[in-house]
Amino acid sequence: MILDDIIKKTKEDLEIREKEFTLDWLGRSLAFNARQPRPIHEYLQSSEDEPYRIIAEVKKASPSKGVIREDFDPLAIAQAYERGGANAISVLTEPHFFQGDLEYLAGIRRYVGTPLLRKDFIVSKYQILEALVYGADFILLIAKALTRADLKELLNYSRHLGMEPLVEIHDKTDLTKAIFAGADIIGINHRNLETFEMDMELCHKLIPLIPNGKIIVAESGIYEHGQLEDMRRVGVDAFLVGESFMRQDDIESAVRKLKTGK
Repeated sequence: MILDDIIKKTKEDLEIREKEFTLDWLGRSLAFNARQPRPIHEYLQSSEDEPYRIIAEVKKASPSKGVIREDFDPLAIAQAYERGGANAISVLTEPHFFQGDLEYLAGIRRYVGTPLLRKDFIVSKYQILEALVYGADFILLIAKALTRADLKELLNYSRHLGMEPLVEIHDKTDLTKAIFAGADIIGINHRNLETFEMDMELCHKLIPLIPNGKIIVAESGIYEHGQLEDMRRVGVDAFLVGESFMRQDDIESAVRKLKTGK
Protein backbone atom coordinates (compact mmCIF):
# COMPACT_ATOMS: atom_id res chain seq x y z
CA MET A 1 0.00 0.00 0.00
CA ILE A 2 1.14 3.55 -0.75
CA LEU A 3 0.95 4.65 2.89
CA ASP A 4 3.30 1.83 3.92
CA ASP A 5 5.72 2.81 1.15
CA ILE A 6 5.72 6.45 2.29
CA ILE A 7 6.31 5.53 5.93
CA LYS A 8 9.13 3.14 4.99
CA LYS A 9 10.88 5.84 2.93
CA THR A 10 10.30 8.43 5.67
CA LYS A 11 12.05 6.22 8.22
CA GLU A 12 14.97 5.61 5.83
CA ASP A 13 15.40 9.36 5.35
CA LEU A 14 15.22 9.92 9.09
CA GLU A 15 18.14 7.59 9.73
CA ILE A 16 20.27 9.69 7.39
CA ARG A 17 19.17 13.06 8.79
CA GLU A 18 19.60 12.02 12.42
CA LYS A 19 23.24 11.16 11.70
CA GLU A 20 23.88 14.42 9.85
CA PHE A 21 22.02 16.69 12.30
CA THR A 22 21.60 15.07 15.71
CA LEU A 23 18.67 15.68 18.06
CA ASP A 24 21.09 17.57 20.30
CA TRP A 25 22.09 19.80 17.36
CA LEU A 26 18.43 20.58 16.67
CA GLY A 27 17.89 21.43 20.32
CA ARG A 28 20.83 23.86 20.33
CA SER A 29 19.58 25.44 17.10
CA LEU A 30 16.15 25.95 18.66
CA ALA A 31 17.66 27.49 21.79
CA PHE A 32 19.74 29.86 19.64
CA ASN A 33 16.74 31.02 17.60
CA ALA A 34 14.39 31.15 20.64
CA ARG A 35 11.26 31.10 18.45
CA GLN A 36 7.88 30.43 20.04
CA PRO A 37 5.11 28.81 17.93
CA ARG A 38 1.77 30.59 17.95
CA PRO A 39 -1.25 29.02 19.69
CA ILE A 40 -3.18 27.72 16.69
CA HIS A 41 -6.62 27.26 18.25
CA GLU A 42 -7.62 30.89 17.76
CA TYR A 43 -6.79 30.72 14.05
CA LEU A 44 -8.83 27.56 13.37
CA GLN A 45 -11.84 27.94 15.69
CA SER A 46 -14.79 29.19 13.64
CA SER A 47 -16.77 32.19 14.88
CA GLU A 48 -19.75 34.29 13.87
CA ASP A 49 -17.44 36.90 12.41
CA GLU A 50 -15.42 34.30 10.48
CA PRO A 51 -17.29 31.01 10.10
CA TYR A 52 -15.01 29.53 7.42
CA ARG A 53 -11.36 29.18 8.41
CA ILE A 54 -8.98 28.12 5.64
CA ILE A 55 -5.71 26.18 5.86
CA ALA A 56 -4.28 26.72 2.37
CA GLU A 57 -1.73 24.19 1.21
CA VAL A 58 1.57 24.67 -0.62
CA LYS A 59 1.66 21.44 -2.60
CA LYS A 60 3.51 20.62 -5.80
CA ALA A 61 2.52 16.98 -6.35
CA SER A 62 0.76 13.94 -4.92
CA PRO A 63 1.03 10.17 -5.44
CA SER A 64 -2.46 10.01 -6.95
CA LYS A 65 -2.28 13.07 -9.25
CA GLY A 66 1.42 13.48 -10.01
CA VAL A 67 2.65 17.06 -10.50
CA ILE A 68 -0.24 19.42 -9.75
CA ARG A 69 1.47 22.73 -10.45
CA GLU A 70 4.38 23.05 -12.87
CA ASP A 71 5.19 26.72 -12.15
CA PHE A 72 5.74 25.99 -8.48
CA ASP A 73 7.11 28.88 -6.40
CA PRO A 74 6.37 28.04 -2.76
CA LEU A 75 7.07 31.52 -1.39
CA ALA A 76 4.95 33.30 -4.02
CA ILE A 77 2.13 30.82 -3.40
CA ALA A 78 2.29 31.35 0.37
CA GLN A 79 2.29 35.13 -0.05
CA ALA A 80 -0.78 34.87 -2.30
CA TYR A 81 -2.48 32.75 0.36
CA GLU A 82 -1.71 35.37 2.99
CA ARG A 83 -3.07 38.21 0.84
CA GLY A 84 -6.19 36.14 0.10
CA GLY A 85 -6.98 35.77 3.80
CA ALA A 86 -5.88 32.21 4.59
CA ASN A 87 -5.94 31.59 8.34
CA ALA A 88 -3.03 29.14 8.20
CA ILE A 89 -0.74 27.70 5.55
CA SER A 90 0.09 24.01 5.19
CA VAL A 91 3.51 23.27 3.73
CA LEU A 92 4.19 19.80 2.29
CA THR A 93 7.69 18.75 3.29
CA GLU A 94 7.65 15.08 2.17
CA PRO A 95 10.16 14.92 -0.73
CA HIS A 96 9.63 11.63 -2.57
CA PHE A 97 5.88 11.27 -3.11
CA PHE A 98 4.77 14.91 -2.78
CA GLN A 99 7.95 16.69 -3.98
CA GLY A 100 8.03 18.79 -0.82
CA ASP A 101 11.03 20.14 1.07
CA LEU A 102 11.77 21.34 4.61
CA GLU A 103 13.47 24.37 3.08
CA TYR A 104 10.09 25.48 1.71
CA LEU A 105 8.93 25.76 5.30
CA ALA A 106 11.97 27.79 6.37
CA GLY A 107 11.79 30.07 3.34
CA ILE A 108 8.10 30.81 3.81
CA ARG A 109 8.58 31.45 7.54
CA ARG A 110 11.03 34.29 6.80
CA TYR A 111 8.56 36.30 4.74
CA VAL A 112 5.05 35.22 5.74
CA GLY A 113 3.33 35.99 9.05
CA THR A 114 0.47 33.48 8.74
CA PRO A 115 0.71 30.40 11.02
CA LEU A 116 2.41 27.42 9.33
CA LEU A 117 1.61 23.72 9.46
CA ARG A 118 4.31 21.19 8.68
CA LYS A 119 2.43 18.56 6.68
CA ASP A 120 4.39 15.35 6.51
CA PHE A 121 4.31 11.75 7.65
CA ILE A 122 5.58 12.33 11.17
CA VAL A 123 6.67 9.21 13.04
CA SER A 124 9.28 10.50 15.48
CA LYS A 125 10.06 13.24 18.00
CA TYR A 126 12.97 14.25 15.78
CA GLN A 127 10.59 15.41 13.04
CA ILE A 128 8.54 17.42 15.53
CA LEU A 129 11.57 19.29 16.86
CA GLU A 130 12.75 19.69 13.27
CA ALA A 131 9.39 21.25 12.37
CA LEU A 132 9.74 23.83 15.13
CA VAL A 133 13.32 24.68 14.16
CA TYR A 134 12.29 25.20 10.53
CA GLY A 135 9.41 27.52 11.43
CA ALA A 136 6.22 25.48 11.93
CA ASP A 137 3.56 26.60 14.42
CA PHE A 138 1.78 23.24 14.37
CA ILE A 139 2.20 19.79 12.85
CA LEU A 140 0.17 16.99 11.31
CA LEU A 141 -0.07 13.60 13.02
CA ILE A 142 -1.78 10.90 10.94
CA ALA A 143 -3.61 8.38 13.12
CA LYS A 144 -3.49 5.74 10.38
CA ALA A 145 0.33 5.87 10.36
CA LEU A 146 0.79 5.48 14.13
CA THR A 147 -0.11 3.12 16.95
CA ARG A 148 -2.28 4.43 19.76
CA ALA A 149 0.72 4.65 22.08
CA ASP A 150 2.93 6.38 19.49
CA LEU A 151 0.22 8.89 18.61
CA LYS A 152 -0.22 9.81 22.28
CA GLU A 153 3.53 10.08 22.84
CA LEU A 154 4.09 12.31 19.80
CA LEU A 155 1.07 14.46 20.62
CA ASN A 156 2.33 15.05 24.15
CA TYR A 157 5.85 15.82 22.92
CA SER A 158 4.46 18.32 20.43
CA ARG A 159 2.57 20.07 23.22
CA HIS A 160 5.74 20.04 25.33
CA LEU A 161 7.32 22.14 22.56
CA GLY A 162 4.30 24.47 22.45
CA MET A 163 2.69 23.10 19.29
CA GLU A 164 -0.84 21.70 19.16
CA PRO A 165 -1.03 18.90 16.55
CA LEU A 166 -3.70 18.50 13.91
CA VAL A 167 -4.57 14.80 14.27
CA GLU A 168 -5.84 13.38 10.99
CA ILE A 169 -8.42 10.57 10.90
CA HIS A 170 -10.30 8.69 8.19
CA ASP A 171 -12.50 6.18 10.03
CA LYS A 172 -13.82 5.14 13.45
CA THR A 173 -10.63 3.27 14.32
CA ASP A 174 -8.58 6.41 13.71
CA LEU A 175 -11.06 8.45 15.74
CA THR A 176 -10.69 6.07 18.69
CA LYS A 177 -6.91 6.59 18.53
CA ALA A 178 -7.31 10.38 18.37
CA ILE A 179 -9.63 10.47 21.38
CA PHE A 180 -7.34 8.14 23.33
CA ALA A 181 -4.38 10.42 22.58
CA GLY A 182 -6.32 13.48 23.75
CA ALA A 183 -6.40 15.34 20.42
CA ASP A 184 -8.01 18.80 20.51
CA ILE A 185 -7.83 19.45 16.76
CA ILE A 186 -9.14 16.61 14.59
CA GLY A 187 -8.84 16.58 10.81
CA ILE A 188 -11.21 14.39 8.80
CA ASN A 189 -9.55 13.43 5.52
CA HIS A 190 -12.07 12.56 2.82
CA ARG A 191 -9.28 10.77 0.94
CA ASN A 192 -8.34 7.29 2.12
CA LEU A 193 -4.53 7.25 2.34
CA GLU A 194 -4.38 3.53 1.58
CA THR A 195 -6.67 3.42 -1.47
CA PHE A 196 -6.83 7.16 -2.34
CA GLU A 197 -10.59 6.81 -2.80
CA MET A 198 -12.73 9.80 -1.75
CA ASP A 199 -15.73 9.87 0.57
CA MET A 200 -17.15 13.38 0.73
CA GLU A 201 -19.77 12.30 3.27
CA LEU A 202 -17.17 11.35 5.85
CA CYS A 203 -17.62 14.48 7.98
CA HIS A 204 -21.34 13.77 8.22
CA LYS A 205 -20.58 10.21 9.35
CA LEU A 206 -17.82 10.87 11.88
CA ILE A 207 -18.60 14.25 13.46
CA PRO A 208 -21.56 12.91 15.51
CA LEU A 209 -19.06 10.50 17.16
CA ILE A 210 -16.57 13.23 18.14
CA PRO A 211 -16.76 14.64 21.68
CA ASN A 212 -17.84 18.28 22.07
CA GLY A 213 -15.22 20.97 22.30
CA LYS A 214 -12.93 19.74 19.55
CA ILE A 215 -11.85 21.86 16.59
CA ILE A 216 -12.74 19.95 13.43
CA VAL A 217 -10.92 20.37 10.13
CA ALA A 218 -12.24 18.97 6.83
CA GLU A 219 -9.52 17.86 4.40
CA SER A 220 -9.38 16.97 0.67
CA GLY A 221 -11.83 17.36 -2.20
CA ILE A 222 -12.89 20.90 -1.28
CA TYR A 223 -13.23 23.39 -4.12
CA GLU A 224 -16.40 25.51 -3.75
CA HIS A 225 -18.08 27.66 -1.10
CA GLY A 226 -21.23 25.53 -1.02
CA GLN A 227 -19.21 22.64 0.40
CA LEU A 228 -18.04 24.87 3.24
CA GLU A 229 -21.62 25.84 4.04
CA ASP A 230 -22.74 22.21 4.05
CA MET A 231 -19.90 21.00 6.27
CA ARG A 232 -20.13 23.99 8.59
CA ARG A 233 -23.72 22.97 9.37
CA VAL A 234 -22.50 19.62 10.75
CA GLY A 235 -19.75 21.18 12.84
CA VAL A 236 -16.62 21.76 10.72
CA ASP A 237 -14.52 24.74 11.82
CA ALA A 238 -11.75 24.85 9.24
CA PHE A 239 -11.00 23.52 5.78
CA LEU A 240 -7.65 22.30 4.47
CA VAL A 241 -7.49 23.00 0.74
CA GLY A 242 -4.57 22.30 -1.57
CA GLU A 243 -5.12 20.88 -5.03
CA SER A 244 -7.96 23.17 -6.09
CA PHE A 245 -5.89 26.26 -5.17
CA MET A 246 -2.80 24.87 -6.89
CA ARG A 247 -4.70 24.64 -10.17
CA GLN A 248 -5.75 28.32 -10.14
CA ASP A 249 -4.06 31.12 -12.08
CA ASP A 250 -5.06 33.69 -9.46
CA ILE A 251 -4.52 31.96 -6.12
CA GLU A 252 -5.21 35.04 -4.01
CA SER A 253 -8.66 35.51 -5.55
CA ALA A 254 -9.39 31.78 -5.30
CA VAL A 255 -8.86 31.84 -1.53
CA ARG A 256 -11.06 34.89 -1.13
CA LYS A 257 -13.82 33.41 -3.29
CA LEU A 258 -13.83 30.10 -1.42
CA LYS A 259 -14.11 31.87 1.93
CA THR A 260 -16.82 34.35 0.94
CA GLY A 261 -18.59 32.71 -2.01
CA LYS A 262 -18.01 35.92 -4.03
